[in-house]
Amino acid sequence: MKRKIILDCDPGHDDAVAIFLAGNNPMFDLLGITVESGNQALAKTGRNALNLVQYLELDVPVCLGAVNPIIKEVEVCEAIHGESGLDGFDFPELRIGYDKRHAIDFIIEEVLNSNEKVTIVTTGPMTNVALAIRKNPEILENIEEFVLMGGSYQNGNVTPAAEFNIYCDPEAAYIVFNSELKVTMVGLDVTRQVLVLPEIVDRMEKIDNRASDLFVKLMRVFNENQLKVFGFKGAPLHDPLTLAYLIDPSVLDLAHVHCAIDISHGSSYGRTNCDMFDYLELPKNTFVAKNVDVEKFWAIIERAIKRY
Repeated sequence: MKRKIILDCDPGHDDAVAIFLAGNNPMFDLLGITVESGNQALAKTGRNALNLVQYLELDVPVCLGAVNPIIKEVEVCEAIHGESGLDGFDFPELRIGYDKRHAIDFIIEEVLNSNEKVTIVTTGPMTNVALAIRKNPEILENIEEFVLMGGSYQNGNVTPAAEFNIYCDPEAAYIVFNSELKVTMVGLDVTRQVLVLPEIVDRMEKIDNRASDLFVKLMRVFNENQLKVFGFKGAPLHDPLTLAYLIDPSVLDLAHVHCAIDISHGSSYGRTNCDMFDYLELPKNTFVAKNVDVEKFWAIIERAIKRY
């Protein structure tokens, strides 16, 4: 039986590869793609999602969601993802449009109307999902698992404490992490181990299809920007690791811990405080990724690209 999923994202170079994985895997029934601001403003991340869906010939609705975080101002990541949010590839003229439903309403409708529990995967800020929970908490009963790319039990990547997706909307993360959902956090601790090194780009280029062409051109720009900003010789391919985990859970080693989101608006605002050693003896609410099988991950990416 296929796993019903909703992909909530902010495309984004690494979100694009997450869409690769979600869009054509025989294990998934992709109900739709919901979009928020994050890597770029909503108008740009939404257009990027449409471009990817059209180019990959996916038959899934794309819904626009939250323009702004719940409390704070919008944060974007232009230094990494460029002015368009997906610099590096010239997409053909768009011939498709958005689903008329707002992303929040789409999430609520699809979850409540599903005869099987739905898994939600978020690879951007959690604003859409948090607002859906607040608008109709009944959806919690029909969500199988919430898998996110975000956070870190070590250091951040936008402040010493906070990772970008959480930092964009800490209050949304606070709602989700305290919702009694099964939460699986795929953070920087593991995503910084899956680097798009030059030999990975060469490996995917040899596949020689439309998807590999898209992957290679996007990753070359992604690598250039990551080198300028962080000094990484290969860009961490953060977001697809969420989907890789659902395809093969053995790709990650998880720890069940208590995780609290810092919403104090101080120097640690947006930190995911993971009690990895159970110091506080508080209820465990999050499965946190500790280690990743790097080669298994790249094999999953390679198979996905070959299917297009």
